[in-house]
Amino acid sequence: MQPLIDRPSWLTRRQFFGRGAGGLGVAALASLLNQDSARGEAGQTVSPSHSGLPHMPHQPAKAKRVIYLFQSGAPSQMDLFDPKPELAKRHGEELPESIRRGQRLTGMTAGQASHSVAPSTFRFEQHGQSGAWLCQLLPHTTRIVDDVCFIKSMHTDAINHDPAITFFLCGTQQAGRPSFGAWTTYGLGSENHDLPAFVVMVSIGTGRPADQPLYDRLWGSGFLPTHFQGVKFRGTGDPVLYLSNPPGFDQTDRRRMLDAVVQLNELKRQDVPDPEISTRIAQYELAYRMQTSVPELTDLSNEPEHIFDLYGPDSRRRGTFAYNCLLARRLAERGVRFIQLFHRGWDQHRDLPKQLTGQCHDTDQASAALIIDLKQRGMLDDTLVVWGGEFGRTVYCQEKLTADNYGRDHHPRCFTIWLAGAGIRPGLTYGATDDYCYNITRDPVSVHDLHATLLHLLGIDHKRLTFKFQGRFQRLTDVRGELVRGILA
Repeated sequence: MQPLIDRPSWLTRRQFFGRGAGGLGVAALASLLNQDSARGEAGQTVSPSHSGLPHMPHQPAKAKRVIYLFQSGAPSQMDLFDPKPELAKRHGEELPESIRRGQRLTGMTAGQASHSVAPSTFRFEQHGQSGAWLCQLLPHTTRIVDDVCFIKSMHTDAINHDPAITFFLCGTQQAGRPSFGAWTTYGLGSENHDLPAFVVMVSIGTGRPADQPLYDRLWGSGFLPTHFQGVKFRGTGDPVLYLSNPPGFDQTDRRRMLDAVVQLNELKRQDVPDPEISTRIAQYELAYRMQTSVPELTDLSNEPEHIFDLYGPDSRRRGTFAYNCLLARRLAERGVRFIQLFHRGWDQHRDLPKQLTGQCHDTDQASAALIIDLKQRGMLDDTLVVWGGEFGRTVYCQEKLTADNYGRDHHPRCFTIWLAGAGIRPGLTYGATDDYCYNITRDPVSVHDLHATLLHLLGIDHKRLTFKFQGRFQRLTDVRGELVRGILA
């Protein structure tokens, strides 16, 4: 056999499996182009999967979309949400072994001669009818305590940042799996013809500007078709890379070029029906439409003055957390399914009192404003908002402890996040920790449990949202995950 000559008359193994998967690519293309063939009854979005075009959601959905405010670096739960006033009497004492219980420590503090208790230096008060406890650094969050649910009993398997963030966003500590946003858009599709279904924005905190980096794989599609990955909106230059035409190149030229590229891709798809070719065609078309939709989206000139006042002065400045929160509301209004905001800088290993103050200044007003804004527009009823990081912080001090300064190491055993919106029971504090904020004493919630519950609110059964890869039906929650029914409205 001479491959170059005989190739048209035989199928390679890759071609055989590629043609078998061709229906997936066609379905994906139809979904992105918003064609009727990719819609279910009553306008329900239909998404591609290993078994054809299943009707989703699996059950009545409370939420249509998610806005995930991810606080990268891990906010200190005992300095923000989970006060332990009795620790003031134990300042500088050694953490009891009966509390630590031989649990794993990071390499940064495992070798310390002492693990001295460091009580929070911040004042706490109760707020709202729910009586939720909040730190003095969160004056704006006090306005929404009766709209949110605080989970104080989150725990995770990972103890270092990259595997912990990967676990929280992809359901596993191993890189290369689909992100939560990719799974969601795979299951539910898009509600907007001219914008991506999954949008990501990143801002840098003033608390610790040189915090650990974030990698694009955190909003990637893994083994799912690539059009389910998140599209990153930037804080400088074009909101999306290559959105503008180059000098001397107008929209007519762009359309002619795309038409030619589509013809070439169609010829290739007839020869090798790889679903990724369909994805490429669809993404070119979406990028063309985004040249009009994105500038309109990011033009805030029609926002009234009271909205900027609500989100704070930073909301006028691109690239800030406040600006991204305002843009998140605008994306939600336009039917974007999954919006993920990352705010870096929460990794307070030292100088926590100073750094935490900066981080809260970045995020407190805008986070509260987003809830208030969604609520006043009637959108909080079908929008699910999540606020939290990848793990918590230790009660003991990292490095030197003084009367007014301390740092905290990573702590996966317990930490706090909050949820608001569609299907979440408002004004609730769920779970509890011990007197040292070191172990959970009531109602533990794992990362898989959280994912299962969020998917449930979107109308998805986490056990049925699967994709066949490497001979196994994969899912976000792997083989675990239980609904946290106590937080459901």
